[in-house]
Amino acid sequence: MVAPRLSALVVAHDEEADLPDCLASLAFADEVVVVLDRCTDRSRAIALERGARIVEGAWPIEGDRRNTGIATCDGDWIVEVDADERLPPDLAREIRATIATAAPGHFLIPFDNYIGGRLVRHGWGASWGVSAAPRLFTKGAKRWGDQRIHPKLELQGEKRFLKTPMIHHVDRDISDMIRRLDRYTAARAADLRASGNIGTFGANLRRIFSRFWKCFVARKGYREGLWGFTIALFAALFPILSYLRARLEKE
Repeated sequence: MVAPRLSALVVAHDEEADLPDCLASLAFADEVVVVLDRCTDRSRAIALERGARIVEGAWPIEGDRRNTGIATCDGDWIVEVDADERLPPDLAREIRATIATAAPGHFLIPFDNYIGGRLVRHGWGASWGVSAAPRLFTKGAKRWGDQRIHPKLELQGEKRFLKTPMIHHVDRDISDMIRRLDRYTAARAADLRASGNIGTFGANLRRIFSRFWKCFVARKGYREGLWGFTIALFAALFPILSYLRARLEKE
């Protein structure tokens, strides 16, 4: 019986700091595909040095560039990884063992989320980080939507889970987190304007409280101390700031 072929997909924009370690953790895959979106640093050279297939271009919509990468992969199965993520050896072994016998479809991979050197287990959610995501899938089982930020997903097959976490270096520090909030709200504001329905001030104001509660209380962010509070605060501010930027800023 021929073992299923595995592709690893990385989408990158100026990721020279993270790309070497990310690609090193994908050496177990049969091929590595790197989508380079408007890179101006050494990302291209790093990908080529490590034998990756590269696709270069400019994609204003996140889903478009990810779908381009998926279409480029030749494997029966694809593991999708961001440049700030790492696959530990135990996860690599679990992926290989899983795809050897699994039916087509998708698997969610849990995350160990780090801020700097600290593992932050609780409080993620409400558009501000996730604890698991569908990152292992067969061709045709996953397609990204056309939103600029947090694209919707079309998934085929039943929801299944792997056990070993992927390592995710979410932010380096609180300054990095603030810069991410700026990027996310800018992209979300563009999506709102494009939709023709940016919502209302009142509805987004109420979401401040519901989202803070979701992250800090329901998802136990309080167990992470001030980091949990900060995650909940940023998750709470994301909708109202996106609305205000859509309303007050020009495209």
